[in-house]
Amino acid sequence: MTADPNKLKSIKEISRPDILFAVAALSEAEIFVGSSDFKVHRLNTQEEKAEPSELAGHTSYVTGLELVGDQLVSAAYDGKLKWWDLEKQTEIRSIDAHAKWIRRTERSHDGKSLATVSDDMVCRVWDTANGKCLHELKGHQAVTPNHFPSMLYCCAFSHDDRFLATADRIGHVVVWDLKSGKEVTSIETPEMYTWDPKARIHSIGGVRSLAFSPDGKQLVVGGMGHVGNIDHLGGKSRIEIFAWEKGERLHELIDDSYKGLTERLVFHPSGKWFIAAGGDNSGFVKCIDATTGETIKDSKAATHVHDVRLADEPGSLVTVGHGKIVLWQL
Repeated sequence: MTADPNKLKSIKEISRPDILFAVAALSEAEIFVGSSDFKVHRLNTQEEKAEPSELAGHTSYVTGLELVGDQLVSAAYDGKLKWWDLEKQTEIRSIDAHAKWIRRTERSHDGKSLATVSDDMVCRVWDTANGKCLHELKGHQAVTPNHFPSMLYCCAFSHDDRFLATADRIGHVVVWDLKSGKEVTSIETPEMYTWDPKARIHSIGGVRSLAFSPDGKQLVVGGMGHVGNIDHLGGKSRIEIFAWEKGERLHELIDDSYKGLTERLVFHPSGKWFIAAGGDNSGFVKCIDATTGETIKDSKAATHVHDVRLADEPGSLVTVGHGKIVLWQL
C-alpha cells in the first residue's frame, strides 16, 4: 500500500492513564512508549487490551526513545541515557548524559549516532555502539534576552547524516557540520518566542520540532506563534520552511484551525510532503506539501501529540500524547 496524505485518518485509539512523551516502533503492531510514570512500556497495539511489559530504571519522565539494531536507547528528565537488551528486557548501559532535563533524542539515519538536547543548552552526539560521546555542540545562549533560563528543545539529522540542526526557546536554530563539529549557519525564528513583561513576567514557545527534507535542501522549523495569554498554549501552530543553505525563508505557515505547539515534523521518504503534529489541550496531525506549504489534509487528534513515528510499512503512522496512543492510516 502506498502512503497517500489525502487519506489521513485515525483507525484506533488506545487509552492510557499516563502522559506519553516518546514512541519507537519495532513494527506496525509492536511499539515502545516513554511515560510520565518514569518507565518504558512495550506493547502490541493489535491486542484487544494492549497489556504492556515494562522497562524500569529512570527516575523521571522518559522523553526520548530510539531503536538501535536489537537494542533500545531511552532518555529522560533525569539526564540519563540507557541502553536496553530487547530480548532479555534488561539494562545494558547507563550514561549520565546531561546535567539537566533531556528534552529530545534523535537517531542518525545510518543508526550509528544518537543526538540528545537538554536544558543544559548542550547537544551531544553519541556512538550508539559503545555510548562514547562523539561531539559536544555548544552554540545556544543559556539565558533568554529577558534574563530567564533558555531551553534546548529539539534536534534533527540531515538524511545523509552530514548535518545536525538544533533549536532553542527563543527561536534560534543552529546547523552543525558533523565531521568537524563546527557551526555551519544559523537561522532565526523570533515569532516562535513570546515574552510577557507585565502580567506573568514569563516566556513561552520556542522551536519544538525540526526536519530536513530527504534531499537536504529544506529545513522545516515548527513551534507556536505569538501567545496572548501565556498561561495557556493559545498561540496558533506555526511552521517555517527554509532553504537553509541560502538562509532563505520559503514559507510561513500559521494555522487558523489549530492552536498550540508543533511538537513533531516528519518527512515522507518521497520528500514531497511532511507530517506535522502537536496541539494545546487537544491535538492535531496534518500533512503538508513541502513545495507549496499548503495543507493537504488535516485531522483533529484526540489529545495533545508529543511524538510521531511514520512506520516502515507504507501508510501507517502512530502518535502518542496525553493519555492516548493513536494509530493512523495514510
